[in-house]
Amino acid sequence: MYTIQGIQHLGVGVPNHSKAWEWYRKFFGLDIPLFNDEAEAPLMTIYTEGKVISKRAAMVLNIKGGCAMEIVCPSTFEASHAKEQHQLGDLGIDIGFVKAPDVEKAYKYFKENGAQLVSEVVEFPNGWKTFYVKDLNDLTYQVLPANDFYTSYNHPTGGTSGCSIGVSDMEKAISFYNLLGYDEVIFDNNGVFEDWKNLPGGSGEFRRVLLTQKNPSGGGFSKLAGKSYIQLVEDLSERKPLKIYADRLWGDIGFVHLGFDVRNMEALGKALDKAGHGFTCDTKDVLSMGESTKVHCTYCEDPDGTLIEMIEVYKIPIIEKLGIYLNVEKRKPSQPLPDLMLKALKFTRVRD
Repeated sequence: MYTIQGIQHLGVGVPNHSKAWEWYRKFFGLDIPLFNDEAEAPLMTIYTEGKVISKRAAMVLNIKGGCAMEIVCPSTFEASHAKEQHQLGDLGIDIGFVKAPDVEKAYKYFKENGAQLVSEVVEFPNGWKTFYVKDLNDLTYQVLPANDFYTSYNHPTGGTSGCSIGVSDMEKAISFYNLLGYDEVIFDNNGVFEDWKNLPGGSGEFRRVLLTQKNPSGGGFSKLAGKSYIQLVEDLSERKPLKIYADRLWGDIGFVHLGFDVRNMEALGKALDKAGHGFTCDTKDVLSMGESTKVHCTYCEDPDGTLIEMIEVYKIPIIEKLGIYLNVEKRKPSQPLPDLMLKALKFTRVRD
């Protein structure tokens, strides 16, 4: 039996790694790197025109709470935007979610620090306060309220908490993400939405469905990650939606994938294959990245080709220089990391 513990991270392609991470530290508090390395990406050749590219990738966290972000910057080619501007309802990940304990305070911080705000504080379809902001690479993020923070770290936001994904067939998409454990519907609304009026294509009519996990299964970083969400968006107009990553490479500017923590990759692969969403690439075995990191990575696609990464962690560093690491093979899959180990992450913080 396989277990999908939930969203682990949101993958973001950027053209300049150091500048992007600096922005994410300042505005999202993502200042703790689990890793930050330059390496080849042989697993991704199906999405890089058959060529093995090199890239710098950093998996970064906010100790306040939330899921991680993987910042990916290709070094083999220069990451670029799509030739056409995409709009709401286009197929793929188009908005990243970030959590905050007080949305209005977060909005004030972003405004005072010169962020490119796309909206004022507005209402999400279920009544939550929210706002939209663009990063330095013109990617859109939405700040959502949360009350499940792990620490009181003094930053106005936590880390990531999911994303919004454009789909062509809502029922097929819901079925797929149900399979990934996002099986509770928070809202399912049709119409023209006031909170989207300043976003490209936001005056159109859409169906929006917000999903979360009814019964999260826990895991090493579950206390830190907290609740996460996937919003599915279907354009109800006559317009044919574009694929956000059509004729582009993995690593180009945008949201390159959504990553999930899983257990028993073999059983998961069989279930996904039976459902018609088998792995498109697979390390096949445990991938060793040095003495302290061992993982098994695979990718599959949702019904519209959005990339989903599955990660089964066996061993990862917590504080590598002190020899503190997480060895999942010796732990129950649902068991959270001890607080002492999680809070030790603060000693790896990158300060500006």
